[in-house]
Amino acid sequence: MDKLPKVGIPIIIGIVILLIVLFKSTVTIDSGKAGVLYRTFDNGVVTDEPPLGEGFHIVAPWNRVTVYEVRQQEILEQMNVLSSNGLDIRLEASVWFQPRFEDLAKLHQEKSQMYKDRVLLPAIRSAARSVVGRYTPEQLYSSKRDAIQQEIFVETKNIVQDQYIQLNEVLVRDVTLPSTIKDAIERKLKQEQESLEYEFRLVKATKEAQKQIIEAQGKADANRILSASITDKILQDKGIEATIKLSESPNSKVVVIGAGDSGMPIILGN
Repeated sequence: MDKLPKVGIPIIIGIVILLIVLFKSTVTIDSGKAGVLYRTFDNGVVTDEPPLGEGFHIVAPWNRVTVYEVRQQEILEQMNVLSSNGLDIRLEASVWFQPRFEDLAKLHQEKSQMYKDRVLLPAIRSAARSVVGRYTPEQLYSSKRDAIQQEIFVETKNIVQDQYIQLNEVLVRDVTLPSTIKDAIERKLKQEQESLEYEFRLVKATKEAQKQIIEAQGKADANRILSASITDKILQDKGIEATIKLSESPNSKVVVIGAGDSGMPIILGN
């Protein structure tokens, strides 16, 4: 009876140690993530095998697993850059990216979990400064924002393509100019808009005047042709036809007396 506690204590200690070993030997990787295995006694980071995927894994207790998020992520970056004429521009951009799954071990070995600060952010800043430096504030404010966004994306992608990072998109969210420059650009754009509107009114008025001239010319030509084709005989015949119609009207009492100077009847009535 006295020996039972002495025997039970080593058993309990053994069970506890076993539980600790088992706990240290299991890794659960959540959805959207992957693990890089580090073998303490076998060349360190495992680069010749795929990363550990989602789910439950058993590893030796002396090895380590570093978990990375491998789905798309976003970084919002604000930076000050210079335009082509040296003015300070504040740019705000969103970067959509994710580590390349098949190169995750190399990314961990060469860049570590700090790869966003060590690679991605310096790349986006460098590309933004390079691209914005090609444009004037007027272009940045109005017509070239989409072009700037695409150029920043292309240049950033070229920088990170060998850094085990997959760049999905760069979105320019805002371009902030100095207030004095912004006001000057808005005044200039307003003046240009008013000038275009004035030119439109001038063109419209010119076309309307040309239309009236053409219509007047057409009427003049028609009258000239009509005048040349009318003779006294035609006028007399038309007058007789009109007189007959009037005389046949039940609402008119007509008296025809003699003839006018032109030979046309003289019509009298109420």
